[in-house]
Amino acid sequence: MKYLVLWILIFAGAILLYRAIVDIQESQKVEFISFTDLIKDIENIKEIRVKGNRIDGEFKDGRAFKTYGPVEWELLKTFSEKNVKVTIIPEEKTSWVRDLLIAWVPTLLIIFLLFSFIRGIERGNSRAISFTRSKAKIFVPRKDNKVTFDDVAGLDEVKEEVKDIIDYLKNPDKFKEFGIRPPKGVIFIGPPGSGKTLLAKAIANEAGVPFFYEVGSSFIELFVGVGSSRVRDLFERARKSAPCIIFIDEIDAVGRGRGTGIGGGHDEREQTLNQLLVELDGIESRGEPIVVIAATNRPDILDPALLRPGRFDRKIYFSLPDLKGRIEILKVHLKRVKSDPKIDIEKIARSIPGFSGADIESMINEAAIMAIRERKPFVDEELLMRARDKMIMGVERKTFFLTDEQKKKIAYHEAGHALIAKIQGPDKVERVSIIPRGKALGVTVQIPDEDMYVIDRDYLYKKITVLLGGRAAEEIVFETISTGAADDIEKSTDIARKMVYEWGMSSLGPIAFKSKEEYIFLGREIARHEDISEETARKLDQEVMNIISQCYARAKSIITENIDKLHKLATMLFEKETLTSHEIDSIIFSSS
Repeated sequence: MKYLVLWILIFAGAILLYRAIVDIQESQKVEFISFTDLIKDIENIKEIRVKGNRIDGEFKDGRAFKTYGPVEWELLKTFSEKNVKVTIIPEEKTSWVRDLLIAWVPTLLIIFLLFSFIRGIERGNSRAISFTRSKAKIFVPRKDNKVTFDDVAGLDEVKEEVKDIIDYLKNPDKFKEFGIRPPKGVIFIGPPGSGKTLLAKAIANEAGVPFFYEVGSSFIELFVGVGSSRVRDLFERARKSAPCIIFIDEIDAVGRGRGTGIGGGHDEREQTLNQLLVELDGIESRGEPIVVIAATNRPDILDPALLRPGRFDRKIYFSLPDLKGRIEILKVHLKRVKSDPKIDIEKIARSIPGFSGADIESMINEAAIMAIRERKPFVDEELLMRARDKMIMGVERKTFFLTDEQKKKIAYHEAGHALIAKIQGPDKVERVSIIPRGKALGVTVQIPDEDMYVIDRDYLYKKITVLLGGRAAEEIVFETISTGAADDIEKSTDIARKMVYEWGMSSLGPIAFKSKEEYIFLGREIARHEDISEETARKLDQEVMNIISQCYARAKSIITENIDKLHKLATMLFEKETLTSHEIDSIIFSSS
């Protein structure tokens, strides 16, 4: 609305300005003469127009004139006798509104434009000031939307570790009486979705203090000095709300080691990090009841100064939930949706190894969406399994057209995976499908019997053999190979490379050959330095190839020995498109 009024005023002012210019131009074209000259030159006048005391007219030579004087009947009679055309124009009644508009509108318009210009400058200055202010969001504990420890499942040990932070925020004087240096900087280290941010909010709510949420990347801007200003502003706001918690998510964006990168560093990021270190030291020196919590999944790239005692000296590690943790997380999130009480939560938890808390929440949410879409009264076990499959393998593409020949090759490929996995392991096969999902044209779902934290070499050899089973089946049955095994080859090569380079599972012995590349600046040139010689690199590559070759030979041997079972399994898979674990067992183990 304010812009509409502004444009109306601008339009009105333009009209008035145009009229003023026109009047000035017209006045310059009209000659002003005295009343005496009018009487003298009456013989040369062609026409006059009388309006009150104003007389306008034209000479016979075409020149226009104007003058003012008393207009009486005798004078008009004289003009008529001289054959001068006389026109009497009646005077209009003056309008005070019109006079007011004509007198004041231009002035008011100019004042308004000047005022708008000054306000624009002030807003520009305020935007410049706000540009250097922190973008942190502050959350104040509320009863209607409060995250507590009860909402954080699967992190029992971590919750015990942070209870002293809650005690400190509730009663900081108790720590001072004992002479204890209170926890000032805590860093949460763990994979994405493991509950770092959720736990930080729960700590603030349990302690009943404000929670400042900031992302590390929001400090960094194009202009040098903005990041450090935002850090100062963040801590200044926190001091006014103390006791409180400052949570900096993805701190590796600003806390990366100084002096790294092309050119030796990044001035803006390093200045921001320096200011953050100064503020952390200031908290300790002043004894302010503020706890700074940071989160990252890349602790290896953080600057050592950030992790020294007195700063982020307390490291709390998060891991993906185990079976017990997944059961607890499922219970927490299933309470928030309409769910079937008969759901076997342990069965669901066993089928999702490697899922983070965020993954589990997303799976349940997806199952709830399916329930609404299919008009089901609640989320049941079948919907949860379908949501799990969708997250792991992607959406089913049932309308994707495949010829019978292509479908047959895919069936043998997936049958090769399933056959080897059933005969030698290592993980049990839950189902096999040749219905395209996501980028995959077929899938073999394998679920380990239990969570594995220590993996031996025999397990990895079997894992690679299963991955190469699809390629082996194609080569044996069709006497050719295709691009369908591209993802399997990539995964098997990655496992073999880690076995050789990182885990010491080769004939080269228990040595880690993980490449550590360094960039050395030689004047203007950059040279790359690796800590592995060319001869050693050749040996490592040969070891990787040996592992792949052994596993592939093993896969071909198993398929050759069980070729009849492969044909039966592939035929059944071609017809039904999806086979369960029990159906696969009936085909493989019931045959002689």
